[in-house]
Amino acid sequence: MKASRIAAVGAVSGIAVLALSAPAFAHVSVQPEGAAAKGGYAVVDFKVPNERDNASTTKLEVNFPSDHPLASVMPQPVPGWKAEVTKAKPAKPLESHGKQITEVVTKVTWTADGKGVEPGYFQKFPVSIGALPEDADQLVFKAIQTYSNKEVVRWIEVPQEGQEEPETPAPVLKLSAAEDDAHGTSGSSDAKAEDTGADAQNTAADASSSDSGSGDGSDTTARVLGIVGIVVGAAGVAYGVLAGRRRNSGAAA
Repeated sequence: MKASRIAAVGAVSGIAVLALSAPAFAHVSVQPEGAAAKGGYAVVDFKVPNERDNASTTKLEVNFPSDHPLASVMPQPVPGWKAEVTKAKPAKPLESHGKQITEVVTKVTWTADGKGVEPGYFQKFPVSIGALPEDADQLVFKAIQTYSNKEVVRWIEVPQEGQEEPETPAPVLKLSAAEDDAHGTSGSSDAKAEDTGADAQNTAADASSSDSGSGDGSDTTARVLGIVGIVVGAAGVAYGVLAGRRRNSGAAA
């Protein structure tokens, strides 16, 4: 009996822990599709799970960071949802590729045309963003989730390193190192490949020149031998003529 009671108490405790920790796992989050490198562009997915059993998610508002404003934000069309991009003038003058930036995106709002995200499902909202800041390790996107029963959940608490995750954490995008080094490595490889190709071409040219030189030497030798043969032949003919004349002279005498 004691063992049964202990097992029952343990099971109830485990269920209670799972019930309390479930909201921490199911929240609006952001993840890159591939790499989100500093100074570059990336496609990120805002993942929205439905945490309610009696209502659907019908609206999502994602606020973009004001401390690191993004000039280029393009949401990908999502069937059953309408996206609206809100822009404003930056608090500080910005430049991108030598051009002055007069507007930055402050918020993107998705509104469901139909049922939205029903209980037991989640939805991804892809967005192309850039250029990512070079002086930050992460970007915080505060989000507001609205349900069909008018309930609103604000995912706006910024997680702090070394502390427990807050009850309603804001989506955080981690940025990876800039890809300049990678490009440099690639460039070095290309340069090496080009050098190797050039060396191969030079080697082939040298070989061709060598073969051509050998051919010229053979032709020269053949010509010299030909001339020598002509001279020898001419000398033989002259000797024959002289010998014939001597014989004729001897016979006449």
